[in-house]
Amino acid sequence: MVQADLARWKTTIETEGVFENSRDELEKAVKGTLDALDCGLLRVAQVADGEWTVNAWVKQAILYMFRLNKMESYEVGPYQYRDKVPLKTNYEQLGVRVVPPATARYASFMEPGVILMPSYVNVGAYIGSGTMVDTWATVGSCAQIGANVHLSGGVGIGGVLEPPGATPVIVEDGAFLGSRCIVVEGVRVGKEAVLAANLTLTKSTPIIDLRGSEPKTTKGIVPPRAVVVPGVREKVMPGGKALLQCAYIIGERKESTDKKTSLNQVLREHDISV
Repeated sequence: MVQADLARWKTTIETEGVFENSRDELEKAVKGTLDALDCGLLRVAQVADGEWTVNAWVKQAILYMFRLNKMESYEVGPYQYRDKVPLKTNYEQLGVRVVPPATARYASFMEPGVILMPSYVNVGAYIGSGTMVDTWATVGSCAQIGANVHLSGGVGIGGVLEPPGATPVIVEDGAFLGSRCIVVEGVRVGKEAVLAANLTLTKSTPIIDLRGSEPKTTKGIVPPRAVVVPGVREKVMPGGKALLQCAYIIGERKESTDKKTSLNQVLREHDISV
């Protein structure tokens, strides 16, 4: 597989809706693209100089796969499945530990040292080295998870497959997500950030930074090393007052200390449950 192959497949996939490519040509382009995803030669999104770029044509290839593939039944031990996407099988080659009954779909990728406890990883997802996907955690389609991240038990990382140009959920290196955290709709969690248990972040969730003299509110991005907890804020409605969900940034991890030590200190100092 060389850059010329990727360029040819990209052209085929991008022009399929405009020109009448043959079905064989489209199938080859889709299969080649998904094979490249499966072995880590291609990603749905990549970062350069702190900026993330989405490869919309790669997400489009995944969508075409669902249209082109037929439903098939297959058995894995005592389990039976029926789907259009096969399961991932190259863990030993990748150097990934998989604890039964963890499941990952074909065209997802994990770097060496990833640990999948009984969990689920969807098509197009990418997981960096040393990351722990803990019990009953879910990594949704096309999500980009960095290195040395901890997704605690029951964490839900939402899938973002459509529209093809939409940014997937991104969790950058060294972040820690507490139990039952939900991150969806293309939210970006910055490097080494700490999310407390039961926090839910969507594109519309207000993220209120309390570290300065005045609160500052943003949406969709958790700053690097921020410590974030779930909260509510009051809003006056026509029928009365309502307490609506939000997130509060109450502190940050210190760069001067070891990551593991810093994390433990943060949890103690701010009385955060994980």
